[in-house]
Amino acid sequence: MQNDALVGQLRSLKLTGMADALEQQLEQPATHDDLGFLERLSLLTDREACSRSNTRVARLLKTAQLKIQAQPDDVNYSHPRGLKKSAFAALLSGQWISGHQNVFLTGPTGCGKTYLGCVLATQAYRQGYSVRYFRTSRLLETLSIAHHDGRFSRLIAQLARTDVLVLDLC
Repeated sequence: MQNDALVGQLRSLKLTGMADALEQQLEQPATHDDLGFLERLSLLTDREACSRSNTRVARLLKTAQLKIQAQPDDVNYSHPRGLKKSAFAALLSGQWISGHQNVFLTGPTGCGKTYLGCVLATQAYRQGYSVRYFRTSRLLETLSIAHHDGRFSRLIAQLARTDVLVLDLC
């Protein structure tokens, strides 16, 4: 089988990460000549697994529709909101998600509840959980419209399948 045909077949099988890695190996034969068959195959499968993981994370991020792209490393623990690093680190571990527990972030206006909620959501989708962010008023409006046009049951089922639902009262 010709190299181009093999790459094309990998793409038709939706193994694009593997096809890209094979093209790279074919373009730089000297780099991979000293590797055995299983080592080269391992590089191809590793690239495919990485590609699929990246695609999944990108899809989860897009679906989440987060208001803020907040990163866990950017949390300011010295901010006067009284956030304890150890308590927030426990939330970042995601055990509350696998334990089917709820988290409520409370505090005065402007203390960073939305930001911290988005940080937890970001960490959750990085761990492979499905996430959705809603302003509560917008969710209620969406539910009302869905109730009137017959999509209510489907929308509720979709929300029930979501691992982390961030409801922002702002």
